[in-house]
Amino acid sequence: MSANVRIPVSLKLWAFRLGVFVALANSISFADQTWTYSVEISATVQMSPPQITLHWENDDIYGVTNFTIYRKAKDATSWDSLTSLDGSTFSWTDSNVSVGSTYEYQIFKGGANHVGYGYIYSGINAPLIEHRGKLLLIVATNGLENLSTELSRLQSDIIGDGWQVIRHDVSSNDTPTSIKSHIVNDYNADPANVQAVFLFGHVPILQSGFLDYDTHGDRPMAADTYYADVDGDWSSSPSYLPSDAELMVGRVDLANMPGASAPGVFTNEVELLRNYLNKDHRWRHKLFTVPRRALMADRFGDLDGEARSATGYRNFEPMVGPGNIELANVVDASLPTNCWISLLSTNSYLWTYACGGGQDTSMSAMGLHGQYFDAWSTDIVSQDAKAVFFMLEGSWMGNWDHPDNYMRSVLATPTMGLACCCIAGHPHAYYHHMGLGEPIGYGVRVTMNNSTLYRNQSNEFARAVYIELLGDPTLRLDQIAPPSILTASVNGSNVTLNWSPSADTIAGYYVYRATSSAGPFTRITGALVSSTSFNDTSVPAGSYTYMLRAVALQTNPSGSYYNPSQGVFVNASVTAVAPPITVSATRVANGIKLTWNSQPGIVYRVLCNSNFAQVEWANLSGDINASSAATSWTDVNLTNVSARFYRIARP
Repeated sequence: MSANVRIPVSLKLWAFRLGVFVALANSISFADQTWTYSVEISATVQMSPPQITLHWENDDIYGVTNFTIYRKAKDATSWDSLTSLDGSTFSWTDSNVSVGSTYEYQIFKGGANHVGYGYIYSGINAPLIEHRGKLLLIVATNGLENLSTELSRLQSDIIGDGWQVIRHDVSSNDTPTSIKSHIVNDYNADPANVQAVFLFGHVPILQSGFLDYDTHGDRPMAADTYYADVDGDWSSSPSYLPSDAELMVGRVDLANMPGASAPGVFTNEVELLRNYLNKDHRWRHKLFTVPRRALMADRFGDLDGEARSATGYRNFEPMVGPGNIELANVVDASLPTNCWISLLSTNSYLWTYACGGGQDTSMSAMGLHGQYFDAWSTDIVSQDAKAVFFMLEGSWMGNWDHPDNYMRSVLATPTMGLACCCIAGHPHAYYHHMGLGEPIGYGVRVTMNNSTLYRNQSNEFARAVYIELLGDPTLRLDQIAPPSILTASVNGSNVTLNWSPSADTIAGYYVYRATSSAGPFTRITGALVSSTSFNDTSVPAGSYTYMLRAVALQTNPSGSYYNPSQGVFVNASVTAVAPPITVSATRVANGIKLTWNSQPGIVYRVLCNSNFAQVEWANLSGDINASSAATSWTDVNLTNVSARFYRIARP
C-alpha cells in the first residue's frame, strides 16, 4: 500500500486485522492513533417501534475493556447511566424513546492505560425549530458603507432562519465596554429571547487574562467570551470565564490582512468581507454543496494522553458518519504529497481539523514551505481551501487578532470557508448538537461553559477566555433548498401566494406573515402545504411581509429531524374594502328619516335627484362623520316635492 493515499477511518480496523496497521499508521502519521481517545458515535433510528441504535467505531489499537452509556435531556446538567457493555460490543439500541423527542448520549470507554468519550445528540423525527430567539448584529461600520446591500441581505437571511435581529452600528474606535453596554441592555430587556451576538467588521477586541496555552509564555488573549457573558465580573482581566456565557457569539473580522508572505493574495478588507457575506448567503440558500465527509490532519498525536485531535474525531462522526473521515499525510518523509492544504485545494469537505506547530501565519506539516512543511495563511486563500467548517489548533493561533492570522484566513477563502473554531482541542470542543439542527454558535457556548459535563481524557484550559468562533454563529449543518420565485397577488381581502418548488425532496411548506419585514413572523398554516400555492383569506387591511420555508424530514448520522429551509419573502398590501351601503327610509313627523350601515370615522353624504336619469345629484346633507355602525339623517325640506330619489355616498 502506498504511503501517499488518503485513508478513511473505516479502514483503520481493516488494516489492523491484516497485520499492516503499524506500517500503515507510520506511513500516514506517527500519531494518528489519537482517535483511540474518543468514541466515534453515529446513530440509526426507526419509528415503529421507536428505537435509536447507537454505533461506534471498533478502532482502538490499545484495547478496550468496557463501555458505559449515559443519557440526558439536552439542557440537563447531569447524566443518567443506562447500561454497561463489554469491550467487544460496538452498538446498542435504546428502546425507551419516543418519536418527536430528542436525547443526548455519552459513551465512556475504559481501555488499557487510557479512556475515551463520545457524544451524540439524537432523535426520531425531532420537531421543527421555527423561532430561535433574538440575535444582536454588531457592525463596525468604519469604511463599510459600500456593504449596505450585502448587510441588509445578511439581516434578511438571518430573519429567514427564524431569528429576530437587533442591529447596532458602532465604530472600531469605541471601547469594548461601550460595545458590551448595547449587549447587556438588549439582553436585560428580553433575557428569555436574546440568544446570540454576531460581531461583524473590526469590532473592538478585549484583551484579557494571562495565559500560556502553547508554552510560548503567559500573555493576554483576545476574548470575545467577554461579549457572550452578560453578568460576569471582568474587572480583574480574568483568564477564565468568571460566569457562564449566556449568549452564542461569533465574529467576522478581516481587518489587518495584508498578505505579507504572498503580496496580492488578500484583497482589501471591504472586498474580503463582501466575499464572506456572499459565501454565507450561498450556503444558506444551498447554492453550493459539499460531500458529507471530513478531513483530519493530526501532527500532535496523543501528547501523553492530552489527545487534542480527539476533538475532531469525536465531533465528526455524528455529522459525517462512519467511513467518511479522511486522513491527510503529516509524515515528514513523504510530505508534501497528500498534505492537508493539497487535499483541501483539490477536494471539498464539510469539516476539517488540523493541528501542528504554529505561528501567527503558518502551521507545520500542513503544506509546502521550508523544512517544517508549513502551510501559510496566504496558502489557505490562494489555494482556496475547500471546507465549510474548520477546527484549528497551534501555537500563537489563539492570538487571532494579529495580522494575517491563520485562523481568520479561513474566512477569506474564495468559495467555502465560513467558520473556524479555535483553539480546538485545547480545550476540547463539542459541536455534536449541530447534527440535529442547532447552529454552530450553540456548540461554541457549550464549549465556553463546559467544565466536566463533556469530557475527554484530558481537557486543559476548559473555560479559557480565548475560546472563539470566527464566523457567523447562526450557521447550520444541513442545507435545504428553499422555494423560489415567490409572488403575491391581492384580490380584495384575499392574498394568493404562488412559488416555484424546492429542488429537494421535502415534506411541504410553511407560510408565515408579519406586519414588518423585520418580523416577528407568525405561522398562518396549521399543516404543511403540499402544493405550490396558498390563499390567505380575510386579511385585514394593511401592509404585510410573507415568508415561505420548505420543510424536510432530514436523516443524517445523528438521527432524523424536521429541517426548515431558508425563508424567502414577498410583500403585499391589502386595502380596506368598504361593505355595500344598505339604506332604509322611514316617514317621520317632520320629513323622511334615512338610516344606513356605516363605518366609524368615515364621512358620508346624502345626495338626491328627481329621477335616476339626471346626471347631476344634489348634496342635501353636507359631510356626515359616522360615529357608529349605523347613521341616520332626516330630510325635512319636502315642500312642493312630488318625488325624490336618495343616494348615500362616500366622498
